[in-house]
Amino acid sequence: MTAKIKIWAYEDFVEGASIDLGSKLVSAAEIVEFAGEFDPQPMHLDEEAGKASILGGLAASGWHTCAMFMRMLCDAFLLDSTCQGAPGVDQVKWKKPVLAGDQLAGTLVIVAKRLSKSKPQLGFVTMRSELFNQRGESVFELENSVMFLTRDAAKSQA
Repeated sequence: MTAKIKIWAYEDFVEGASIDLGSKLVSAAEIVEFAGEFDPQPMHLDEEAGKASILGGLAASGWHTCAMFMRMLCDAFLLDSTCQGAPGVDQVKWKKPVLAGDQLAGTLVIVAKRLSKSKPQLGFVTMRSELFNQRGESVFELENSVMFLTRDAAKSQA
């Protein structure tokens, strides 16, 4: 049986193009669960502590927001791509608190792309991503480059 060729390869990304990342409802239970495991600060564990903080309510950890973004990215296209990982993150901004009950929506814009000089079967795609709450307020920004195989390289690996 032949492996399935991934749909999104380096060639499919066009500078200036926008990709919808879908939406995600943030529950209080998941905020508390993530915080209990990875960021047990009071404003992430308890509604009253969150209200008493500058965040104004039970708020997701910034790292939880990153994890939710990653899931949205995976579901939107990354799991159906030739992605080979990323060399890092150039910038991440937590612009407003993500509170229990928020409905996040995301978009991603292709900023630039280039083929690797040392590995021509690999391309770097620079992306700027943003998450918005249900009021249209920007709550999160991330910019980074992601490595994707070219379509020919993906075919030869299938």
